[in-house]
Amino acid sequence: MPAPDDKARELFEEVERRAFLELPADDESESEDIDVIAALRAPPGTEVDAAELDMTLGGYVAKHTRPPAFAGIDQQPYTVDVDVEATGAQGARAYAAFLVFLRWAETGAGIMEHTESDDIAFGASEQEARTRALELTLYEVKTELDAAIERKRKDLES
Repeated sequence: MPAPDDKARELFEEVERRAFLELPADDESESEDIDVIAALRAPPGTEVDAAELDMTLGGYVAKHTRPPAFAGIDQQPYTVDVDVEATGAQGARAYAAFLVFLRWAETGAGIMEHTESDDIAFGASEQEARTRALELTLYEVKTELDAAIERKRKDLES
């Protein structure tokens, strides 16, 4: 049986391979945004190994009944939640989901501040956008956290 790190690496490589193979040709992508979440989603009916359920944000919360915690690139402790807002658009992009990262005191005694990701998923309803956001892997969530921290740092420097 592969070690957990080997299993995580295999999963990441599979996601990366599928994302690369399923990208539209250059001429197709010029006029529309690519829905990264939809491109990485497993085909309907795909069996998910129970041991891998907590590899996604929604799976982690369902399995552990709490949000995941991360150390950001600033070495500070964060937890994450999903928020959704109306975009003013119609149809499949009527609602946008984004991640809200709470930075905790190093002692865990209280929330010090928060930062937000860019829009990470869209849907025709609030629930659809939220569900798509919850399908992000924890690796993708961590990447969004680090990008949000970096954006905030640059904003403070300006």
